[in-house]
Amino acid sequence: MRLPLTWLLTLSIQLLSSSVHAISGDLELSSLAQQGKHHELIEALEPSIRGGEDVSSFQLMMLGGAYYEVGKYRQALATVERLEKRLQAGDSSAFGADLSVYPAIIRAAVALDQGLLEEAIHQANTAAGNLKPNQPFYRSQLIMTGGTLGVAQALAGADSEARQQLERIRAVNLDTSNLGPEKYTAMARIQIALKDFASALASISDPGAAVSPTLTAFYDPTFQNLPRFFMRCKSLLETGRGSEAKLGYDELLKHPQINQYGTLYWVVLYDRARIAITENDLPAAIDLLQRAIEVIEQRRSSISTEAGRIGFVGDKQAVYAQLVSLLLRQGLDRQGFDVAERAKSRALVDLLASKSEFAIRDADPGQARRVLAEIDSLDQVTQQKLVSPVGPDTPEIRSLAVARQQLAATSPRLASLVSVGITPIGQVATMLSAEESLVEYYYSGTDLHAFVLKNGKLHAVTLDKGRIETEIQALRNAIGQPDSDKWQSHAERLYQHLWQPIDKILSGTSRIIIVPHGALHYLPFSVLRGADGKMLVERYGLSVLPSASVLQFLSPMPADSAASMLVLGNPDLSNPALDLKFAGEEATVVSHFYPDSRLLLRRDASETNLRKAGRGFRRLHIASHGSFQAEAPLDSGLHLAKDGENDGVLTVGELYGMDLDAELVTLSACETGLGKIASGDDVVGLGRGFLYAGARAIVSSLWRVDDKATGELMQAFYRNLAQHDKVEALRQAQLSTRAQFPHPFFWAAFQLTGRAN
Repeated sequence: MRLPLTWLLTLSIQLLSSSVHAISGDLELSSLAQQGKHHELIEALEPSIRGGEDVSSFQLMMLGGAYYEVGKYRQALATVERLEKRLQAGDSSAFGADLSVYPAIIRAAVALDQGLLEEAIHQANTAAGNLKPNQPFYRSQLIMTGGTLGVAQALAGADSEARQQLERIRAVNLDTSNLGPEKYTAMARIQIALKDFASALASISDPGAAVSPTLTAFYDPTFQNLPRFFMRCKSLLETGRGSEAKLGYDELLKHPQINQYGTLYWVVLYDRARIAITENDLPAAIDLLQRAIEVIEQRRSSISTEAGRIGFVGDKQAVYAQLVSLLLRQGLDRQGFDVAERAKSRALVDLLASKSEFAIRDADPGQARRVLAEIDSLDQVTQQKLVSPVGPDTPEIRSLAVARQQLAATSPRLASLVSVGITPIGQVATMLSAEESLVEYYYSGTDLHAFVLKNGKLHAVTLDKGRIETEIQALRNAIGQPDSDKWQSHAERLYQHLWQPIDKILSGTSRIIIVPHGALHYLPFSVLRGADGKMLVERYGLSVLPSASVLQFLSPMPADSAASMLVLGNPDLSNPALDLKFAGEEATVVSHFYPDSRLLLRRDASETNLRKAGRGFRRLHIASHGSFQAEAPLDSGLHLAKDGENDGVLTVGELYGMDLDAELVTLSACETGLGKIASGDDVVGLGRGFLYAGARAIVSSLWRVDDKATGELMQAFYRNLAQHDKVEALRQAQLSTRAQFPHPFFWAAFQLTGRAN
């Protein structure tokens, strides 16, 4: 398994002291593992597995470790299941060592690689609780489980528990063993995860951390030395020894095998760029960051496959953010805008990486799914860290690029979810009407930028970020107090930070499309208030988009499309406390605006009926509860009536598999506009899901709304649609509702995502 100087190393030494005749085959297998020839080890054992031959627990343990090493996690876990059956049959030891703990050890390592910290902690604790002292592998197993557990705990924020594992490893006696490298490297990994880089540097530099020369006669230490060397460079950089770190990183970048470690490779490039910035060598820093992004974007999934080995999870979005700032400092505004869009695209791809089922409406579904399956297969190959070679210019990478190009040509909408891509800014400009401007925000750390696209010209403005997140939360808290005017001061300060510096650029604009970023997704821009007391809702027609590139998929409905509507209201959720009286009344009134409408209430307002009938209507109105799952964004959803076919919760993840053809979807429910904010953006919420499902525009809410005021606003909105487009209809509805309910709590929650026409 991919652990510092793995248990296989100790195993090989112990095998050498056993009967050579009895273990020659197993020694050969372990020697392959030590040389990084994991595929050869797999090829040696797989025929026996396929042929139904008797394979020992020891060999299954070796095979599971090899699968783990090359990133074949499914096969690793399947082998673990086979190993457990063998153990239960009585084959639980080899050469006096207990093998029963290895299923949990392998599962813990896989979970840590995949970022499943709770599962990693659970499995490592299971293994640690079953360790048996006074057997040959005990100390190695203790170091192994403690290292995995300590890193997982540190990354999960359980620092004190992680330090306990660190001390357990520190206490391991090294007498009559070759466990020094394993011990000190495990300590360094935990210390890096704890961000205690000074201690990590001391551990990784300890003489005991080096591989003994007597071992390298049959053991190629490259695959342990590269990550260890990185840990040393990282610790030097973070402790202020930049010149030494620079020399080390340059050596790493020259290493012929560094590009086999995709996760490690881009982190090295990023850290080296940070050093170039301190030296004011901005062209070199830009080149290094661009190379790092190329590595990041080679793969669909965002698994942190080096986290268990180096104790460090790199922040991919930090690479994009740093490059955006440098490009703008160099006056390269268009390039900076493109990178900001790529960052949003990368965040969306990461959040949807676990999905394989998508609705496909712009291409032959069978062909598109075959190409997607090929991409996923090639993506897995390129993640297999120890394949030799899988670098930036290999058949695997080239085939992956061709498959992505084919998918982009076949189904561009699907391609936008599984690979990073953007719409060129020139094309975005052609999609804006004469009265429209686009304002896209992007921030990270202390930097905050606004890109304003107006009349085909791009303006990049650096803003005072201040305490944006705190101020937005304060505004939302104040809006939640309908009997107070405290919201006004917060709305004015946010206006000064976010809008005043771009106000003159937007002169003459009546429509503004806002692309928020980070916490700005939670901000009701309509209430931002200038020095003259006017709010933005009084000056502009506002809409939002998750990214500018989404515009290419929001084509207008045919002019002769019938204005039919499907209305679902106050579904029966089997709990009287969840009944929404006003939602039912609202749905009934709304349905009367269109003669060709279908009204579904209570039990009829079901997920099943929405799935079956939704595509047949131009407009959908859903008045129900919504839920927002911050830690599991794809599980956020609308709560509808359940039946024998569906559970009643239409989740975000399920929306990506639906096929609608709607001009407008109105979500008159609680917090339906919220979604998970990834580290660099894109919000995966109900609005984003409905856009992919085929809606051109979505009206949704940013907080729990008042039933009565919402009913008034919705009726006004639909009345206004007879004379105005969607943006203006919503603006006028908000203004009329404001006249009756002045406080923004009652009218400012709703926003339109998508296009006005």
